[in-house]
Amino acid sequence: MAEPNGVEQRPRSLIVSFFGLYAREVGGWVAVSDLVRLLGRLDVDEASVRMAISRLKRGGWLLARRVGAVAGYTLSPSAWEMLAEGDRRIYRRRVADPADGWVLAVFSVPEAQRHKRHLLRSRLARLGFGNAASGVWIAPAHLREEAESALRRLGLDEYVSLFEARYLAFGELRAMVASWWDLAGLDRMYGGYVRAYEPVLASWARRRRVDPAAAFVDHLQAADAWRRMPYLDPGLPVELVPEDWSGTRAAEVFFRLHATLAEPAVTHVRDSTREWLGPS
Repeated sequence: MAEPNGVEQRPRSLIVSFFGLYAREVGGWVAVSDLVRLLGRLDVDEASVRMAISRLKRGGWLLARRVGAVAGYTLSPSAWEMLAEGDRRIYRRRVADPADGWVLAVFSVPEAQRHKRHLLRSRLARLGFGNAASGVWIAPAHLREEAESALRRLGLDEYVSLFEARYLAFGELRAMVASWWDLAGLDRMYGGYVRAYEPVLASWARRRRVDPAAAFVDHLQAADAWRRMPYLDPGLPVELVPEDWSGTRAAEVFFRLHATLAEPAVTHVRDSTREWLGPS
């Protein structure tokens, strides 16, 4: 099953986020007309929604299903599984303790299948691993089970060996971590999130009442922008990142927004799709 690339295709990313955030809360099935109307509130036009749906269907994420005369889509079993895994990464942000150690992924791919080297490197990077050396990738130990599951699901486990590791000597670990991960790039990413959504959080703190439709717009945008970040940052120990690390503040902004807006956003989606709700 091809995984959507939210960076390149914003409508597609928003639809993945929509299904992850709301569709599972309203029975799992959403009418195309409702999806077009709801995403229209985020200035996504109908043609873009339909094109993104088509790509997600071809990629194995969505399954077409009619409820009566109404066309709609539900998540495929594989998509349900991947979103459940995503929930654990996105909503249970975990910061590593250096004492917990590391997980090493060491891979070797035969020349005849060298195209899988790129797939392995890109998958490990998207899991949050840093590149320690050629064919050697490293991450905090708490990512071991997630990496094992993802590599097995993609059929890449035969090329990889996973090891538990502890840092023993030679070199300053903080400097080494900075060479394995692009900490400056991650910090800029987090800083951009704070600049974009801290004012949104402040505006909701001043409101006397919650407008579910407005909550839906802000919640979906904030969650869609956030959901890729925990995959790029594996939750490095605070002792090993810069002292003014923006990731801490960005996480606080996201989780406070999520706590404030999730319930009214789901209410808006449920009220907007009530007419056609299929069986859960």
